Amino acid sequence: MRRIAILSDTHGLLRPEVVDGIQGVEQILHIGDVGKLAILDELHAIAPVTAVCGNVDDPSTLPLTAVADCFGKSAYLIHILDQLDLDPAEAGFDYVFFGHSHKPDDFTRDGVRYVNPGSIGPRRFDLPISYAVLDERGDLFFHRVTPA
Repeated sequence: MRRIAILSDTHGLLRPEVVDGIQGVEQILHIGDVGKLAILDELHAIAPVTAVCGNVDDPSTLPLTAVADCFGKSAYLIHILDQLDLDPAEAGFDYVFFGHSHKPDDFTRDGVRYVNPGSIGPRRFDLPISYAVLDERGDLFFHRVTPA
């Protein structure tokens, strides 16, 4: 089964449990707050990476938004959903992937699926450490990480 990993909010921490969990994916989408660009190099050793800038990242190093192909469906990537600069439905996007809140979320609005994979970086409040995986059927799975 073909899969895409959706990650966000590493804040400079790439957990080994996440690296192990995303082995075999064919693409990685990082939805901002990378923290250290070396993390993208580590992820690129697993699969091609598309990443956007988060509010803790240097905007000269990553784009604020990006577009990705997800098994023939289009995804718009932006870190902070409140900064959405277009109407995804009108623009023809199937997905909007966002981060920032560290809270996993999955909802549909105007026929567009919005997904926040959560955060895989340092724990924030009582929120889970999580990421998402999208498979070629369009099924989305949230993976919670329990640090070793």
